[in-house]
Amino acid sequence: MEVTNELIEQITKLVVKELSNKRIVDKEDSKDIHSSIFEHIQKSNRGMNRKEVVIGVGPAFGSVIKNTINNLEHEKVIKEIMAGVEEEGMVPRVIKVYKTSDVAFIGKEAANMSGSGVSVGIQSKGTALIHQKDLYPLTNLELFPQAPLLTLDIYRQIGKNAARYAKGVQVKPIESKNDFTVRAKYQVKAALMHTRETEYVDNMKKSIDIRLSGVC
Repeated sequence: MEVTNELIEQITKLVVKELSNKRIVDKEDSKDIHSSIFEHIQKSNRGMNRKEVVIGVGPAFGSVIKNTINNLEHEKVIKEIMAGVEEEGMVPRVIKVYKTSDVAFIGKEAANMSGSGVSVGIQSKGTALIHQKDLYPLTNLELFPQAPLLTLDIYRQIGKNAARYAKGVQVKPIESKNDFTVRAKYQVKAALMHTRETEYVDNMKKSIDIRLSGVC
């Protein structure tokens, strides 16, 4: 049998549907059974510091899910993005966005909270983008859609470029790999991770300022 993109897509839909039928998630109870790499600080508000770059993460990031699709630890990913921002002399702030699992809207929400108006948005599976508050949600400054090919060094460069946008200076092109087999290899896992994250979307819950546990 020939394995085509259409066949993979059909299998993915069947797997996701089957899991969705079996899994009943009580969101409130789930908060208590998943430890998090983050501590909650306060409800997020629009920052006033023009040097601030906000990093928005998805609702399951660092708690229900703790590794990206290619098994990078979320804690290390966040540290690299923050380090990239700081190396450019800017100030990172991390928020958890609950009302969406779409990376475009995560980034847009973070940009609206950012003192500089620039943000990095990232899903639990690792897909990331750089956003700006004046742009429409589905437009952005830079998009990194092939999460399986992203490395810690690339995440650091994403942080640096976000900071450069915030400073209004020229950004440096981020060299990314391209592998046409990635979609077939990771399509099922990507769908499952996105479904899992979407289960924790809460349209009524405001974004929260967070920090890595044990970091003051």
